[in-house]
Amino acid sequence: MTEQKSSIEAKKAGAVGEPKEKVRKLLGIGPIETSHEISARGRKLAYTARAGAIPLKDPFDETEAEIFFTAYELAGVADRSQRPLTFAFNGGPGSSSIWLHMGALGPKRVVMEKEGWMPAPPYRYEDNAHTWLDQTDLVFIDPVGTGFSRAAREDLDKKFWSFKGDIESVGEFIRLYLTRYKRWTSPLFLAGESYGTTRAAGLAGHLVDRGVAFNGIVLISTALDLAAIRFMPGSDLPYQLFVPTYTATAWYHGRLAPELQKRSLSDLMAEVKAWSEGELTLALMKGDRLPADERRSVAEKLAAYTGLDPDYVLGTNLRVNIYRFCKELLREERRSVGRLDSRFRGVEALTVTERPEFDPSMVAIAPPYTSAFNHYVRAELGIETDLTYETLNSTVNESWEWEKGSMPATGEALRSAMAKNPYMKVFVGQGYYDLATPLFATEYMLSHMNVDPAFRENIEMECYEAGHMFYLDQESLATFRADVERFLASAAGGRAGPA
Repeated sequence: MTEQKSSIEAKKAGAVGEPKEKVRKLLGIGPIETSHEISARGRKLAYTARAGAIPLKDPFDETEAEIFFTAYELAGVADRSQRPLTFAFNGGPGSSSIWLHMGALGPKRVVMEKEGWMPAPPYRYEDNAHTWLDQTDLVFIDPVGTGFSRAAREDLDKKFWSFKGDIESVGEFIRLYLTRYKRWTSPLFLAGESYGTTRAAGLAGHLVDRGVAFNGIVLISTALDLAAIRFMPGSDLPYQLFVPTYTATAWYHGRLAPELQKRSLSDLMAEVKAWSEGELTLALMKGDRLPADERRSVAEKLAAYTGLDPDYVLGTNLRVNIYRFCKELLREERRSVGRLDSRFRGVEALTVTERPEFDPSMVAIAPPYTSAFNHYVRAELGIETDLTYETLNSTVNESWEWEKGSMPATGEALRSAMAKNPYMKVFVGQGYYDLATPLFATEYMLSHMNVDPAFRENIEMECYEAGHMFYLDQESLATFRADVERFLASAAGGRAGPA
């Protein structure tokens, strides 16, 4: 016992003679509660906001990191323990939760143009008429390295900046939140976007084995299998799965032949999906064995469906990379199209480069959201700090350690969670103009989870005429909100509203 005590003390104190690690400045602010009221769809919603950090500690009670969160609880609820609770996050890796928080789910929304274009500065926010708060309490999580969340020391970053470490740390935050705020018996939901869907599926599998089962999961712009959407040597899969979204993009910008341009988007994409998984897939499988005449025929068809020149398509060996497409489609206009949302146009300095200078859909949202949130969190939520709120931390993304050196596939974790919890339902929202996680790729991922036939009806999918963050578009946001309202009420067993 004495030796064990000495070992613990040595661990806490640090070995004699070793240089002491520099301790980072953390937020160090316990949750601050403030009261608010908004107008949403003709009614007043009174609620409590809770913002601050929860520390993650090691077995010796030493803080290893802080996770910053913002939570909202609807007022006037008789039994809080029975009200639905949704944990939400974005992806990256390296993204804060600011986009879902201030764009779709939360009580405040950054003001953009109707389609989602950037407005003129200064930027502002307003009451969000489409908030989920009347249906569910909300907790927005910023994983370590994003938002105000930090590891205590630099050498601890690698513990959290990995697929495994991310799942474990966010899972521990959820456990702590349920414990501290007595929400263990609430109907529970997860909402994740992009890599956040990878995280959500992984968390469902991770937490069900630890006694936390979810009523439902909302997957927004899905990435359950990252290998399917990464252009890597030796993999033809992305070259098949991106083509229907190339078609949608070319259709939106009026670059298709008249007979295709007059077709409805949904019918046209259905045709292209069938061709892509048929003729194109077989051609790519033949590789260098593909005869010249067949290569030319496939190239002409692919060019017709993508708005590109047949000779350009031949020059890509029938394999059109996303960045080449974004640059090539409008090259003669000295414009590019967005990756996150291909409705957006970027202004290019040169027409001769291989890829766009920047993603116009990302550039359009970063200043408005960053400015609005930095004001909101201080002026209304009461957080005072000089720390930078990391909306998108490229250092996290570049330092990320993938599991066993490969891209994670969490469809199996989601399948396992559904098998263990047959009551869990899944809602998938997808944008037609999303070139980050394309629609056809999402369908491919969902159809390769090996879900038991008895549970396949627990998964539903809806598509919206916008991009990766389809909620930027006001019409898509309203439709998405109506779809989710129905989903949450069904999955929660009708317990969504206040008592």
